[in-house]
Amino acid sequence: MRLIVAGGGTGGHLFPGIAVAEEMRERAPESQVLFIGTSRLLDQQALVGLGFELAALKCGGVKGLGWADRLRSLGMMPIAVATAVKMMRRFRPDLVFGVGGYVTGPVLLAAKLLRVPIAIHEQNSVPGMTNRLAGKLADLILISLPCTPPFPPRKTIQTGNPLRRAILMAAGREKQAAAVPTVLVLGGSQGAHRVNMLMMEAAARLHTQKVPFRLIHQTGEADREQVANCYTQLGVEAEVSAFIRDMAEVYGRANLAVSRAGATTCAELAAMGLPSLLIPYPFAADDHQVTNGKYYVNGGGARLLPQSSLTGEILASTISERLRNKEELHTMAAGMKAMAMLDATDRIVEACIQLVARRKRRK
Repeated sequence: MRLIVAGGGTGGHLFPGIAVAEEMRERAPESQVLFIGTSRLLDQQALVGLGFELAALKCGGVKGLGWADRLRSLGMMPIAVATAVKMMRRFRPDLVFGVGGYVTGPVLLAAKLLRVPIAIHEQNSVPGMTNRLAGKLADLILISLPCTPPFPPRKTIQTGNPLRRAILMAAGREKQAAAVPTVLVLGGSQGAHRVNMLMMEAAARLHTQKVPFRLIHQTGEADREQVANCYTQLGVEAEVSAFIRDMAEVYGRANLAVSRAGATTCAELAAMGLPSLLIPYPFAADDHQVTNGKYYVNGGGARLLPQSSLTGEILASTISERLRNKEELHTMAAGMKAMAMLDATDRIVEACIQLVARRKRRK
């Protein structure tokens, strides 16, 4: 199998693509995989050491931009499509797998021009603009959660969100009991300034109240030093990182998560059965993080904390209540685990292999 994975710019886009690429290579070791993504450092970091080829495509998004920037992005599109065509003619893919982000658009257009089979995966409960358009080009649409608005049913399969192999392996291991509970704080792959500020205030209150806890906090680069200094001055035991590469390891040590509600992060939290306090990013496209979060709240594994009304005091109180009530924490963990779809990667890869086989039979 010669596979192109198109998309990137955030961990939520990249990590499902990595999971599918790893599984494809596991099934067929001779498989070749090319990631076509952005030039952002995150894309480079996420793929380091995995043995996949990475190419960056220069293009721009249009949503949320002013007219001048939109016109500039649209003006880049023909060149981006032509560049993607050249990449495909060199690589000769059997399948293009789109995972979202503005890079996906020109790559899928190039695939359509070259008659290469197209599959896309939508991680969120509200499809982004790119994937809504990509759904018209795709031969196969794979979704993590029920979507609103829905994709055409005849070519849509709900598979769940593909998880990296390390996460799946960690999900199968029993969590070791710890004398002091660990709270894992995640703001998404690039951090979240408001979550960082709220957590520093909450940590100060929890420390004053003598609530026993440890922290693992992924901050993003901009706030890392400030957050680390804050915890040091408070005397709070904390591991602070701009970006965590080994998420499986930290999930395995955590007892409670404070997190944004990106689809991939939520799927990983569910796989690990990690009770979660979800703070949806209030400016997410179509407010999709709220919809994502409600899906897990309805399953009993999470609580939603809207950022607009959240204070450090409320966050501290909510964390304290969960850490003190072990029975409720256990119930939330079971609810979160029940929402997991651990076979998502297998289902996606199987559907993609069948799509390629059908197209080859028609030739």
